[in-house]
Amino acid sequence: MRGPFLVPGCGSSRARAVERTNHTQRLAARAPQPPGGHISTEPRINDRIRVPEVRLVGPAGEQVGIVKIETALQLAHDSELDLVEVAPMARPPVAKLMDYGKFKYENAQKARDSRRNQTNTIIKEMKLRPKIDSHDYETKKGHVVRFLKGGDKVKITIMFRGREQSRPELGFNLLKKLSADVDEFGFVESSPKQDGRNMIMVLGPHKKKTEAKVDAAVERERRMANRQADLDAEAAAAAEQRAAHAAQVAALAEPKQRRRGPADNMDPDIDL
Repeated sequence: MRGPFLVPGCGSSRARAVERTNHTQRLAARAPQPPGGHISTEPRINDRIRVPEVRLVGPAGEQVGIVKIETALQLAHDSELDLVEVAPMARPPVAKLMDYGKFKYENAQKARDSRRNQTNTIIKEMKLRPKIDSHDYETKKGHVVRFLKGGDKVKITIMFRGREQSRPELGFNLLKKLSADVDEFGFVESSPKQDGRNMIMVLGPHKKKTEAKVDAAVERERRMANRQADLDAEAAAAAEQRAAHAAQVAALAEPKQRRRGPADNMDPDIDL
């Protein structure tokens, strides 16, 4: 059975979209590919080095000089190392004798260590009102102190509303008070300035991010050590208490000696 007759141009929008996608894919498949295929970013090694001569460097960094590529490959084979092209743009190219597998592994380790030690500066933000009460102020000040201890910058924003905009000195005095309260942990990196309806100040930490991480790790270890010491002391006290209780139970379980009376000294054969 034949399907319904479709007039060209009157099909559904989904069918037209599928047809356009297929047409684009067919054009991409027929497009000429760049010569050489995939471009590798790794250095050329051993037989992949296609030059007549190289400036050879020994495995310990010593300069061997300019040698033919066949000689360099033979030296690499004799020493059970790889010939790696380290400066392909030089004339002649510079090649070095090395263990290429070990070289790649060490580079990967260095890259991982550098990423691990890399610190990203994070700017935290804390928003306040000019007429904030004392309890909320102490709470937000505690957050600011925690951020500065962690080595992060803090952006303080005072938000003005309504008639408060006509009294910017309220926000300035509040920022000045906050900077004085947290002076032990940070400093004013950017002085207070008006930005539309807001007033902004940036505080920077005295300690760097890495130093803050080290201090936090030391403090965490100290707390864990104190907690373990408390647990050990509680366990020792519980053991002593159990031992004392066991001694009391044993003392109560021992049979008591019956006290001797006058009848115990009489001859049992005497009839009373």
